[in-house]
Amino acid sequence: MNIPQSVKWENDTILLLDQRKLPHVTEYMTLESVASVFEAIKSLAVRGAPAIGIAAAFGVALSALHHKTNDIDELKELVLMDSGYLSQSRPTAVNLFWALNRMNDVIIKTNSTKALREAVLAEALAIQAEDAEVCRSIGEHALELFQDGDRIMTICNAGSIATAKYGTALAPFFLAKERGIDLSVFACETRPVFQGARLTTWELMQAGVDVTLITDNMAAHTMKTKHISAVITGADRIAANGDSANKIGTFGLAVLAKSFGIPFYIAAPLSTFDLDTPNGDAIPIEERDPAEITHVNGLKVAPDGVSVFNPAFDVAPAELITGIVTEKGVIKPDAAAIAKLFN
Repeated sequence: MNIPQSVKWENDTILLLDQRKLPHVTEYMTLESVASVFEAIKSLAVRGAPAIGIAAAFGVALSALHHKTNDIDELKELVLMDSGYLSQSRPTAVNLFWALNRMNDVIIKTNSTKALREAVLAEALAIQAEDAEVCRSIGEHALELFQDGDRIMTICNAGSIATAKYGTALAPFFLAKERGIDLSVFACETRPVFQGARLTTWELMQAGVDVTLITDNMAAHTMKTKHISAVITGADRIAANGDSANKIGTFGLAVLAKSFGIPFYIAAPLSTFDLDTPNGDAIPIEERDPAEITHVNGLKVAPDGVSVFNPAFDVAPAELITGIVTEKGVIKPDAAAIAKLFN
């Protein structure tokens, strides 16, 4: 079974699957500078909260290699500055800051330039390896929620190319395919930039998973007529009370799932939880270029001068979430259960 990988470290460079060109072109970019990593994250060449964190961690490793000073204090200062620069690339996905904080801790603790350069690369590789194991664990726990023959709806792209491997919300479908369990996926197209249509359908088809593409505004009709069993999505940030930010449209799916009486699950690693953010109202919501709404493949589809509101994310409130699937199991979406995860 073919499970694509989005971020690789080879020969002191980052090889990055350019997700902007999928599904028609499968092309790996070679990133050799911190600036190129920043631009790749900003432009959505790499996207998905865990994959963003992994790419940024490797960006710090690039920084350490490229600054040639032999003065440890100077090297620390330069690499920490680059880490701070990378932290400004995207505002919503908390994994970015989580990964960079891990890298910063390593930088601060080292006492020689050689040790720093070796340690930051080792830490970035560890973050990537840990994420692959975490995603497999999430998939194992999520698969227990479904039965052979279930039809599951998802939105955005929370698969292998959004993580180190397997994904979060898509992980159970890869594992089900490996084990001969029949699960069908209904994937929303996911505006803006059609990540569901371009990415989710592509990688599920690569693995031979049964997937059907729908537009975002077909969700209610599809739930009713296709007898959807459950909804599962990823998350870019989960607040301390369980409110979960994900690609725009996730909130709507949660409301619909409640109306139809079907379970609504969020799948995310512990690194996506932000205990410093009390609730969804405190999560910063990225707004993107109006052209993502007014144009399709460069062709203008809206009148000149029209006002555009283009938030990339929304927040599903905890009361609409049936459970949050983590590498430690499925928990209730409330402050007590979340706090217990970290005790």
